[in-house]
Amino acid sequence: MAMDAKELRGNTPDQLRDQLVALKKEAFNLRFRQATNQLDNPARIRQVRRDAARVRTVLNEKARAAARKEG
Repeated sequence: MAMDAKELRGNTPDQLRDQLVALKKEAFNLRFRQATNQLDNPARIRQVRRDAARVRTVLNEKARAAARKEG
């Protein structure tokens, strides 16, 4: 269940930051489970990393748009 950038753009920056924190925690837990050979779905690591990248991209877009409005 990958995140869609279109859906993310509808969120507030605070919601996006919360999602990013949750994704980072999940990524840490997945890496830990991989190191201890308890990981069931190794493809999930890639999916979480890409979802986090999408969230960061949308956050940066919103920050740039806000900076353009101010200046």
